[in-house]
Amino acid sequence: MENPILVVCVDRDNDLFEKAKVHGPVIGRDENVKAATKLALADPEDPDSNAIFYSIKIYDELKKEENKVILATLTGHKSLGYVADKEIAKQLDKIIDETHVERCIFISDGASDEEILPIIKSRIKIDSSKVIVIKQAKELEKTYFVLLEKIRDPYYAKIFIGIPALLIFLLSIGSQFGYGWQPIGILVGAYLILKGFGIEDYLIHSMKEFRFSIHKTSWIAYISALALLVISAVAMYQSYEDAIAMPLFGEKIYASVLKTGILIIPWALLLIVMGKSLDARAEKKKFAVTKYGLYACAIMLTTMMLKIASDWILNLEPPYVSFPDFLITIVISLIAGYVVMEVIRLIREESIRDMKLEGKEAVGEAGSYIGKIIGVDLKGGFIIVQTPFERRMTIPMDDISTIAGKVFVNQ
Repeated sequence: MENPILVVCVDRDNDLFEKAKVHGPVIGRDENVKAATKLALADPEDPDSNAIFYSIKIYDELKKEENKVILATLTGHKSLGYVADKEIAKQLDKIIDETHVERCIFISDGASDEEILPIIKSRIKIDSSKVIVIKQAKELEKTYFVLLEKIRDPYYAKIFIGIPALLIFLLSIGSQFGYGWQPIGILVGAYLILKGFGIEDYLIHSMKEFRFSIHKTSWIAYISALALLVISAVAMYQSYEDAIAMPLFGEKIYASVLKTGILIIPWALLLIVMGKSLDARAEKKKFAVTKYGLYACAIMLTTMMLKIASDWILNLEPPYVSFPDFLITIVISLIAGYVVMEVIRLIREESIRDMKLEGKEAVGEAGSYIGKIIGVDLKGGFIIVQTPFERRMTIPMDDISTIAGKVFVNQ
């Protein structure tokens, strides 16, 4: 039996989700028609809808010739680069694994999507490729409007306008106050490190999760935690000064600073966890509360181990801590951690049983559609998901991050 042909359209910057709230991959003619229509209504100027409609046209032509055809639109990520390519590769691998396609027709809307071609070629044979350009656009007009559109995009605006503007601003301040270029180099270097190693995206994602609002009780916990973190930083610096003055040397200086820090920092972290738990309860996300309970226990156990470790290193005054005392504390922490994880697992299973997950959609962390949940195995610790190709797959409950209208999993 001849393997099907895959007509694949790629939306590398994930405009489908960002503008029309459609999760990828989009499988089948009807779903692609709906997705392209939603995107065209959300942003009539977006070329991705044209590319999807063209892939539908190719699909219809192949079907008329009685070919076995599969139509799919793959989505990446708004930040482009490695994150987007990884998501597209993962979606394509899943489709190939489930349908056993060996050749495809590749459709895109421009140069950005064409950058994914080497990744697709490494996985499947490309019989044909097509870049969709609106017919009325002359080459010069096309270049002008593409540049104009990219500059309007917040992601590209930061690069082409924001960074040069920031450099001019910092250089002007440095020149005005006589600081020179060294402080500016430190700031720019720090930013490039955060950007280059993906730390910026992680920090932005973490900050977005806080959802700070004066209308929620959690804001009190967050402000208090911030105040405690500032106090702890000051106290740790003072502890460092005192350790130098005593004088202490080597690892004892760091143990002294650590001992001061763990008197305050764990309380700040616990306040943050409490704030997140309050937000989860207010949003009726009971499942997330168990996760934050695990975080709280981890903070307390880690604090206990760091406290005994710093006491053992310092040993400046009685009661003195011996190495066996340190080992016993580690063993007790391991046992307590295991017990806590088992208790939270039981609570989580009970909450999942009450939520009736069957029939809900399972969605990946990047917004990609995985399938519909058709069963839950509490004893085995996994959910059963049926993919758009009628294939069943199991996902461990530990991979579930959030349960709301949809079930979000870390995949």
